[in-house]
Amino acid sequence: MSRPPTRARRLTAPLTAALLTVGALTALPGAQAVAAGSTVKVTGGQGNWQLTVDGSPYQIKGLTWGPSAADAARYMPDLKSMGVNTIRTWGTDASSRPLFDSAAAHGIKVIAGFWLQPGGGPGSGGCVNYVTDTGYKDKMLAEFPRWVQEYKDHPGVLMWNVGNESVLGLQNCYSGDELERQRDAYTTFVNDVAKKIHSVDPNHPVTSTDAWVGAWPYYKENAPDLDLYAVNSYDAVCDVRTAWEQGGYTKPYIVTESGPAGEWEVPDDANGVPGEPTDQAKAEGYTKAWNCVTGHRGVALGATLFHYGTEYDFGGIWFNLLPAGQKRLSYYAVKRAYGGGTSGDNTPPVVSGFGVEGDAGKVQAGKDLVLTTRATDPDGDPLTYEVQANSNYIDQSKQLTTLPSTGLGGGRLKVTAPDRPGVWKLYVKVTDGKGNVGVETLSARVVPPAVDGTNVALGKPATASSSQPGYGDCPCPAANAVDGNPNTRWASDWSDPQWLRVDLGTRTTFRHVQLYWETSYAKAYTVQTSDDGQNWHTVRTVTDGNGGVDTLEVTGTGRFVRVNGTERGTGYGYSLYEFGVYS
Repeated sequence: MSRPPTRARRLTAPLTAALLTVGALTALPGAQAVAAGSTVKVTGGQGNWQLTVDGSPYQIKGLTWGPSAADAARYMPDLKSMGVNTIRTWGTDASSRPLFDSAAAHGIKVIAGFWLQPGGGPGSGGCVNYVTDTGYKDKMLAEFPRWVQEYKDHPGVLMWNVGNESVLGLQNCYSGDELERQRDAYTTFVNDVAKKIHSVDPNHPVTSTDAWVGAWPYYKENAPDLDLYAVNSYDAVCDVRTAWEQGGYTKPYIVTESGPAGEWEVPDDANGVPGEPTDQAKAEGYTKAWNCVTGHRGVALGATLFHYGTEYDFGGIWFNLLPAGQKRLSYYAVKRAYGGGTSGDNTPPVVSGFGVEGDAGKVQAGKDLVLTTRATDPDGDPLTYEVQANSNYIDQSKQLTTLPSTGLGGGRLKVTAPDRPGVWKLYVKVTDGKGNVGVETLSARVVPPAVDGTNVALGKPATASSSQPGYGDCPCPAANAVDGNPNTRWASDWSDPQWLRVDLGTRTTFRHVQLYWETSYAKAYTVQTSDDGQNWHTVRTVTDGNGGVDTLEVTGTGRFVRVNGTERGTGYGYSLYEFGVYS
């Protein structure tokens, strides 16, 4: 499984002034000298292989690389201190040189990747027809060897890695017999690339990564020129050995991504979304993964665990060892596994509990919410707390937003719940002021706030200026906004103005109106009443709408009640899950 936005990113940082000449004995400031290029080989025989660098055994103790190439010199000393000897990338081009240079200067080598579509496994795009698209294949056959030629004598290169999770990713493009033909054609093309790379550079191995051991039969059949296999396997990493043994393979392998269980490997929680492992469980996941890799002696030649990244977003909290540059329990677990040692290190806070007071399945939008935390620091450092929220399971946003919090004592934190209904991820970030962080997560189902009174619009006849016909989850008629079902919606045309009205049947006095907006909301609108459906009286004007749930205290009387949108908040139309009128 993949995090495509991070993995697919090519290194695009500009060249720095501190470039090293390939093969020259030149030094970066504060770093060791860079030696000449190495000869890397897969040696030995069936079940007794090893990787060698200039004839000496080499076990890959690695991490996947997240920062930009321009920041390589900043992070390489830290990687070296962890015991890391290898990093893995997904793209290689002109901007890669600073990364190779800095890595080599610190005694670290690079598994240099080449990206092929549809890389990244499930959810990735960029479909290619590997049976018929000779143009794409010819382009890659020309491009990849170009960069091999550029860097083949660079001391930072360990091996070349062609593609990432495309055998799996092809299922996004094809199915049935055609999928099988494409997978055969793809792995045959990988072999063509491997042969071309070998002709340019006979001194470094070539491998290819996929997301599942089910890809290996295709490589076994179609890619005999690969020197070794590579697999991304997270919580299932300990099953790789059995799969290799049962598959009758005659090549060793490396694990190119592993660590804690991913979204696709964990059960859903009570709110129906993947239950993210705790910080402690994630750290244990890295330890387990490394033990299983090293336990397959003579076949598994090492691993690049996932992920030396600094992004502080949804995926970054799930997988990164140092989100926002702060080290967490997983960072120190990898450091111990790789022999970097943690004696004397100031280590992260340990969060042993994080919850919601009350029902996490019914958190009222925009209302006060109390979170409970239990955190300790092994070094006795004073702790600072921050609460953040993420709407990935509503709109696929990966960003985290800070919710201002008030400490109530005893690990209790008061925040204002998000004002948009749906399942949110909440995070508590606990820092020690020494560069370490503990992060725990939970999900909360945010619901429209309760309104006093009876919803007199429920189930009543509704009409609208326009409605979206069949498209996506539509048709979306006006009646959907008064059916009491928060999963159905009214959606208008993409123009201003638009309105939706409900016929209460008789002249009725009401005190509240609640509008539960879908993503396409009204920035400006009025709430109006009418006795005849023709002449309207405005009882509320809103000019600063921001979506979510608007609960309006109004006093109005009429048979008809209308919400009249005059300015859309997005480029789409107006869309309401529910339009409630309360007596």
